[in-house]
Amino acid sequence: MKTDQPITLVLGATGKTGRRITQQLEAAGLAVRRGSREANPPFDWEDRSSWDAVIDGVDAVYICFQPDLAVPGALESIQAFTDLAVKSGVRKLVLLSGRGEIEAEQAEHVVQNSGIDWTILRASWFCQNFSEAHFLEPILQGELALPVGQVAEPFVDVQDIAECAVAALTQPGHTNQLYELTGPRALTFAEAVTEIARSTRRDIEFVAVPADAYRQAMEQQQLPQELIDLVMYLFTTVLDGRNTPIADGVQRALGRPARDFSDYVQRTAATGIWGEVRPT
Repeated sequence: MKTDQPITLVLGATGKTGRRITQQLEAAGLAVRRGSREANPPFDWEDRSSWDAVIDGVDAVYICFQPDLAVPGALESIQAFTDLAVKSGVRKLVLLSGRGEIEAEQAEHVVQNSGIDWTILRASWFCQNFSEAHFLEPILQGELALPVGQVAEPFVDVQDIAECAVAALTQPGHTNQLYELTGPRALTFAEAVTEIARSTRRDIEFVAVPADAYRQAMEQQQLPQELIDLVMYLFTTVLDGRNTPIADGVQRALGRPARDFSDYVQRTAATGIWGEVRPT
């Protein structure tokens, strides 16, 4: 049932983007419904019976699909959820999409053809992967080994994504806009690790490893096959140079330049997440 105060549903509310979006919306005094397995009511992409209670009375939705729009079945889930959103009276959809992913572009088309107001936020590798995800532990151990060579990536700050999402959810001027979000410059993974090492004054090395060896290492860790396939797809297909060019989505959405990777490194190093900064 609709209420007088608009409600924004944030899917993936405990994730990198969703957590920040939720915080910004709540700080602005707006009504937010958190979409996650731990929320009340809970939301689970794999349990469609959980969707109705979560979307009831919602005015706008931030859609973040887990684990990635490239996995099998994602497109069908996005179609079903979008259909439900339209039926439920949702007026605005903001989709976090994957840059350079054909499957993600198919999901974009679903939202774009929904018949209601939409905004697409298309992004790839996050700066925060080095501090809030699977890269953190290897960095703490002093060596990050990945199946990637000299391909450069314009890492995007998750804070920029969150601010773009909040703007699209709450402000006019973003109707039917596709924003391709990147940082202001492209770095190789080796260069990114070097910046982290320099900022923390720690010895951290980047090592490029063969794709087959990386797959075998994940298999030895007994990771789910779906996760292994997704990781290899992101490293061997998406990270082939197609996403190296800089895009102006942050500037278009927010009227300011995107945050630089160095800004992220300095902020993050100061928190101590990468270990105590060694004195010079």
